Amino acid sequence: MNFKRLPIFGVAALFFSVAPARAEVMYRCVDADGRKVFSNVKSNAPGMKCTAVQMSDPAPPRNQSAARTPTPPNFPKVDGIAQRSRDSERRRILESEKDSEQKSLAQAQKDLEEQEAMRGGNEKNYQRVLDRLQPYKDKVASHERNLEAIEKEISNLR
Repeated sequence: MNFKRLPIFGVAALFFSVAPARAEVMYRCVDADGRKVFSNVKSNAPGMKCTAVQMSDPAPPRNQSAARTPTPPNFPKVDGIAQRSRDSERRRILESEKDSEQKSLAQAQKDLEEQEAMRGGNEKNYQRVLDRLQPYKDKVASHERNLEAIEKEISNLR
């Protein structure tokens, strides 16, 4: 047996077997304007009032059996006809929102095209053109994202 490695293994075993015994102290500091700052260092700035905050243990792991609990028998249920009625009403609302969003997108794209075609005399620097066009591009992108979200909602319907 190689006894030269024995002290290394002993130190490693001792190091890994001892749990750290220190607790982290946190401070909640409030300045004169009422803004709160949380830190592990107590601030000595003038006007700052710091108090120690008790750190709680992390939340215990969720009970997996609770997630598998069956629905109780007296849980209120909706009959199929009422649910289909609700689903069709929701689909109708989403379709109307989709139509209005498509119209808004078309208008925003038209506005962007008009702005791209126009060039002012004070825009010799191309960055000014980009700065002027950016709100229009943002509006088009926003309508595109809204349209995608509505289409996703419609596809999720039964």
